[in-house]
Amino acid sequence: MPKLIYADNAATKRIYPDVFQAMSTVLLEDFGNPSAIYDFGGRARNIIESARVAISGAIGANVGEVYFTSGGTEADNWAIKGTAAACLQRGKKHIISTAFEHHAVLESLKTLQHQGFDVTYIDIGANGIILPERFREAVRADTGFATIMFANNEIGTIQPIAEIGEICRELGIIFHTDAVQVIGEIGIDLRSLPVDLLSISGHKIGAAKGVGAIYIRDGVEIAKFMDGGSQEKGYRAGTENTAAIAGLGVAVEEAGKRKNDKEFIKELRDKFFDGVLQMGGRIHGDKKNRLAGNANIAFDGLEGEFIVLFLNNYGICCSTGSACNAGAVEASHVIKALGFDSKKAKEAVRFTFSEENTIEEIDYILDKLKEIRNSCYARYGNDGDYSVD
Repeated sequence: MPKLIYADNAATKRIYPDVFQAMSTVLLEDFGNPSAIYDFGGRARNIIESARVAISGAIGANVGEVYFTSGGTEADNWAIKGTAAACLQRGKKHIISTAFEHHAVLESLKTLQHQGFDVTYIDIGANGIILPERFREAVRADTGFATIMFANNEIGTIQPIAEIGEICRELGIIFHTDAVQVIGEIGIDLRSLPVDLLSISGHKIGAAKGVGAIYIRDGVEIAKFMDGGSQEKGYRAGTENTAAIAGLGVAVEEAGKRKNDKEFIKELRDKFFDGVLQMGGRIHGDKKNRLAGNANIAFDGLEGEFIVLFLNNYGICCSTGSACNAGAVEASHVIKALGFDSKKAKEAVRFTFSEENTIEEIDYILDKLKEIRNSCYARYGNDGDYSVD
């Protein structure tokens, strides 16, 4: 087997060769400041606008509705805090979200709660999918804004965004979705999808880290994110990262060319699921209604970090999906939202496959998982607590 088996593509994906080439050209040749009025600066400006055209075309948006950011976290922060500020002017201080959002969303909402906003976190089902009727039940007279992720970053379950968006349109609620895990995975056409704001991250789709974008539907009121110059129509000041933006445009186009890879990736995921279930493991989230490459699994009694570190010894890269603070692993808030207690939540391990993985690699990963499972269960039984402590 190769020295490295990379199965953590939801964390970050390898940059595409064409993206690297596009970025290199900008850094070495078209390095002018895009705000400069001479021709050389204009070349940089044209590169940025070409990327904006590529991204807007890929998601069915108008070119002027796409704004560049430093990544998905900034896009989420801007969408949530910027829209909340606008809602406040209309006396709307209630926001609807879920407990299994990305931390960029949850921490932004926490900040707003400290500022006097009221947030309702609707429950999700045990299969990791929101029921639209639960969303409707949470709506109040002062609800101005909702933020629901398109597909969960830990368990990969795909949410009924169209149905929730229709409710928001009907009731006059501004609707944001974190689509960081979705771009390049699921076709999006914002000409028909009832979404007002949408977040994108570059390094999840084969572009560089430190670049992303936000879609803001024409007519949606939102406060500007950063004071300074007039970049991004004055909403987001600061000299643009032209090279990274150029790469993002190429990555979006490249992802569109790789749609046929999804069936193969699903085959890898389902083969992996079958192997895990044969070993007595469990799957987190709906088995089918999820992103093609996402496989979040667990074995009773085996702490996820223990498995991740064991597999690392064999050159296998995966993750727990949980947050670490000063070396202390916290139970995944996503798995807890499914109804598991903290101990069970710590057992979660996330594998995210791509078109670069192979059937042989899946077999190898399953073989090593079986080795861990059998070794621990033979020695201690399956009711132990196998952690890194």
